[in-house]
Amino acid sequence: MKPVALIATAMFASLAPAAPAQAGELFGGVFIHDVDTPLTKSGIEKGADLMAGYRFGKIAATPIQPYAFIAVNTAGETNYGAIGISAKFGDTIYIRPGIGLAVHTGSTKNFSDPNDGKIDFGSRILFEPEVGIGARLNDRMSIEGSWVHMSHGTLLSRQNPGIDNFGIRFNLAL
Repeated sequence: MKPVALIATAMFASLAPAAPAQAGELFGGVFIHDVDTPLTKSGIEKGADLMAGYRFGKIAATPIQPYAFIAVNTAGETNYGAIGISAKFGDTIYIRPGIGLAVHTGSTKNFSDPNDGKIDFGSRILFEPEVGIGARLNDRMSIEGSWVHMSHGTLLSRQNPGIDNFGIRFNLAL
């Protein structure tokens, strides 16, 4: 098994014991890939990301929900998968901040050719903070605008261009 697949499998499996008996929700969406923002040195890669994931039920009486998702780029650029925790604040209109770890298929090189059309992340594993602002449509469905950022904050190498993806997610409670 390739190291990336092994790490991703181990990361996903580590969430299983933390999942409560309560049902979670499926989510999926479309994201604009690699938007150039002040938080990144990117805007290099093209395409859209198709995202699919699962949010586990709340942990005890907290608003915290573990999650796992994968995102596949339509232009063959960087794909990624992440696990983490998020918390939903509000009901009809809500905000959902989250933090996780992501594994990606992009370049892990440090400071290579800036004109090669690739983001050189400097590490295979990145932090994955995100925030969504959503609206509940009915008892089982909601929609949210979401920002997903990935970088390592120069903790794993001096190279840290980061990547920002903006999109829309649909959520279906089980």
